[in-house]
Amino acid sequence: MEFGKLEREIRIDAAPEIVFDVVSRPEHLKMWWSDDASFEPAPGAVGELTWGDRAVVEQFTVVDVDPPHRFAIRWIAPDGQLPDAGNSLLITFELEPSGDGTILRLAESGWREKGWEAAVLEEAFHDHERGWDLFLPRLRGYAVSVVAR
Repeated sequence: MEFGKLEREIRIDAAPEIVFDVVSRPEHLKMWWSDDASFEPAPGAVGELTWGDRAVVEQFTVVDVDPPHRFAIRWIAPDGQLPDAGNSLLITFELEPSGDGTILRLAESGWREKGWEAAVLEEAFHDHERGWDLFLPRLRGYAVSVVAR
């Protein structure tokens, strides 16, 4: 199996503008992904995602903000380093209108560039696969609940 890029695609019954807010604003991210989130949705901004009462804190850097089409961040950098193009994974959320909803395409890349040994790379890749398989349905449900408000 090739561990170069993790990709997922889902359809969400919400307009791209709503889905964009759900993937790019801290008050929404913490409703479907992390337990807490703190950042400005602007290119170059540095933020934090927290899981489990600060047991796991990941710093990230906002890379691309193109409402309502694309939002991208870099994360999973070595301890003490800010995520950048040479040391981290890139998550890209691409949004495409589909009838009265949105097709969301998620891509997480940069795996080979991390320089991890094969067993570490494979386990991390599978861990993220399991994570996105859990979190993307939550994103879908949460985005639909935002529409209903």
